[in-house]
Amino acid sequence: MDRNEHATDLAHIRSLMERSTRFLSLSGLSGVFAGVVALGGARLAQYHLSAFEGARADTLTYGLPRTDTLPADGLVMALLTDAVLVLAVALLGAFWFTWRRGRRTGQHLWDASARRLMINMLIPLAAGGIFCLALFHYGLPGLVAPATLVFYGLALLNAAKYTLDEIRWLGLSELVLGLAALFWLGAGLMFWALGFGVLHIVYGGLMWYRHEQGPARGEQEQA
Repeated sequence: MDRNEHATDLAHIRSLMERSTRFLSLSGLSGVFAGVVALGGARLAQYHLSAFEGARADTLTYGLPRTDTLPADGLVMALLTDAVLVLAVALLGAFWFTWRRGRRTGQHLWDASARRLMINMLIPLAAGGIFCLALFHYGLPGLVAPATLVFYGLALLNAAKYTLDEIRWLGLSELVLGLAALFWLGAGLMFWALGFGVLHIVYGGLMWYRHEQGPARGEQEQA
């Protein structure tokens, strides 16, 4: 066995080990799709905020009363509906693109590595969702955008060891944006659009090029 064959065998063994412990079928196009959807959601949220005078007057409370129950205000319900729609559409797109790539790579969509990935993501995300509901509960919606970025970044960092390396850097970027947004509440929606919109498009495009387009082009050249 010459040196080239030995290196090929080692690369094959490493690939098999990674496929058994890491979910590598995550599609970069799902990130691009989620980013586009998030930008649309941010534009819709901006429309709701611009139509509500209290949001312009107080970037922390949006003019909502401090109550012991979740405010049933029209602005709050509009923002919550917007967030749920963005999340639902983004998840459907992520499922579709990842399922399509999994079919090409031969990796099941719900194997042991995918379950580890989801569990490690869902714990910080669930905690963040409850925390954001508490912010609405106490009339502090201005902190929701930074909080979602912070908890989402922590979720990605927690799950990064079970998937592609770019997810770690995406999580770190989301975390930094969220922490910065805490000190600039007036631009909270802008930071949210940057984190969930622009960063998803950038990192999704990078993942697509490095792990999908690049290898496919190499295979075509070898053929």
